[in-house]
Amino acid sequence: MVQWEISDGEVDYNTALEKMENYVQRIISGKADEKIWFLEHPSLYTAGTSANKKDLVEPNRFPIFETKRGGQYTYHGPGQRVVYVMLDLNKRGKDIKKFVKNLEAWIIHTLAEFNVVGQSRNGRVGIWVERPDKPKSINGLLEEEKIAAIGVRLRKWITFHGLSINVDPDLSHFQGIIPCGIKEHGVTSLVDLGLPVSMTDLDIALKKSFPKVFGQNLINIGVKNQENQ
Repeated sequence: MVQWEISDGEVDYNTALEKMENYVQRIISGKADEKIWFLEHPSLYTAGTSANKKDLVEPNRFPIFETKRGGQYTYHGPGQRVVYVMLDLNKRGKDIKKFVKNLEAWIIHTLAEFNVVGQSRNGRVGIWVERPDKPKSINGLLEEEKIAAIGVRLRKWITFHGLSINVDPDLSHFQGIIPCGIKEHGVTSLVDLGLPVSMTDLDIALKKSFPKVFGQNLINIGVKNQENQ
């Protein structure tokens, strides 16, 4: 069984990290089921294991958290759905590359629920959308912008951290970093694409798309207020 939990309100990053790590330990100990946790954070930047200090453009803009997940700098904040994915790869296959591909596929299926074509790109982690409404690149190619980020970590083949999808964050907040070290492309969101999508709409699409990739339905264990984390 894979549990599905939504936290209402913004969850402090350190509080979320502690809860996530404790839950992963419970999975390792055989005391808890796998879990998908949906939440939002207050505005902050996180630095993954590959983060380059040169990509931190405005170090005093928001709090910065050093993490041990893969990836570089990313932004989290209101209007962005963060999804922490705690799955047991001992049971699902000990293949981290396949797991990341599955996360990409989950996002792509979810975006398709809104008729958005998300695509993965070699050498560019995350999910991208083409912007025919914007000027083409100097190479004559369609502009592409990032709509979702991925950064994961493993402990005894239990996954944690996960992904984030931009619903309607303040996109100017990304200007304080070079997201994932990529200067050539910008970021976008579902609302920026002209879609009146709410966080609840996205959650429904995520839940619907999950079994298409991971083969199991999500079991809702309810919405929890931040104070009850």
